[in-house]
Amino acid sequence: MEQHVYQSLSEARAALDALLDDGETLRTLATAGQQLSNTFRRGGRVFSCGNGGSMCDAMHFAEELSGRYRLHRKGLPAASISDPSYLSCVGNDYGYDRVFARYLEAHGREGDCLLAISTSARVPMCSPWRITRAAMGSMSSR
Repeated sequence: MEQHVYQSLSEARAALDALLDDGETLRTLATAGQQLSNTFRRGGRVFSCGNGGSMCDAMHFAEELSGRYRLHRKGLPAASISDPSYLSCVGNDYGYDRVFARYLEAHGREGDCLLAISTSARVPMCSPWRITRAAMGSMSSR
C-alpha cells in the first residue's frame, strides 16, 4: 500500500511539474483568472458546470468563490449548475444536451461568466461555446 501511495503522489508531482513547464497553458490559466476577476469587478456572476466528477469540481469551484478561499473576504457571486432535480427535469423535458444552456437562459445576464469543466473535450454539453450559443439564442427570442 505504501508503494501505491508513493506512486500516486509521484504521478501527481510529475503532472504538476509538466504544467509548470508549459508556458502556453500557464498563460491561458492566467488569462482565465483575469477574466473571472474582471467579471466580479464589473458586477457579474460566475456559473460553473460539468458532468460526473467534473460536476463535483464545478460545485467545489463555486463554493470556494462564494465561501472562503485562502483568505477572509466578501463572498463572490458564483453558483454551479448542479441541482439534481433541475438537471433531471430539464434533461427529461428538453434533453440533457440543453440543461446548462437552459439554466443560463433563466439565470444568466450580460457580463456573467461560465466555467464549463470537462475531462473530455469531446462532451458536447460541456462545450462553453455550444452552451453560450444555445442560451443566447433562447434569450434573444424572448
